[in-house]
Amino acid sequence: MSVGKAPMHPLLARYLTQLSTNPLRTKALTSSTFCFLQEVIGSNVAGLPPPQISKDAAPLTKALARARIDSKAVKMALYGFFVSAPMGHFLVGMLQKAFAGKTGLKARLGQLLASNLLISPINAAVFLASMAIINGAKTVDEVIRTVKGGFLSVLRVSWVVSPLSMTIAQQFIPVEMWVPFFNTIQFLVGTFMNIKIKKMRLAAARKEAEERERERARTTTEEKR
Repeated sequence: MSVGKAPMHPLLARYLTQLSTNPLRTKALTSSTFCFLQEVIGSNVAGLPPPQISKDAAPLTKALARARIDSKAVKMALYGFFVSAPMGHFLVGMLQKAFAGKTGLKARLGQLLASNLLISPINAAVFLASMAIINGAKTVDEVIRTVKGGFLSVLRVSWVVSPLSMTIAQQFIPVEMWVPFFNTIQFLVGTFMNIKIKKMRLAAARKEAEERERERARTTTEEKR
């Protein structure tokens, strides 16, 4: 007695339909939502203090502040919609066209190599440049320094995650489910990295504040002498 495939959830079916009929728009909305959630979840889990607002602020403004929904979260959503999704749509589309109809071990290895040596470096550079601008970089030199400083770290993460996720997709995931699968992987990894970076920055800020306080106390003690 054969066991039939489990029925697809209606929402997933509708999403796949939209992905087929309006691929770029659907990817843009998905990427925008995930980037927004990464920032909000990262800020909350890392324990960042909510932004200071006036006591007379509107209830909605207070609610947004408590949820750590700020201008950076909005900028991340815009990055997902206008940068990340179109770039991914174009690059992955080129990769799929290059290996369309090709099967076997050589084709799979070629796809992995192309993804890691071509697509991943481009994604890393654009991501870091965008994050530099979102975080307040004002000059090209500041953007370049950010890219140079974080390029290898981001690339190393990509070189670990990309082959694993690609191998899983090639072996177990239907082609029509690749986009939701890779979006989910990117969201989970991005959220983890966001939390890690925010915790590191928070720890560094606390350490700097403690050092300033010790220096102030030392100066006060010397003045009293």
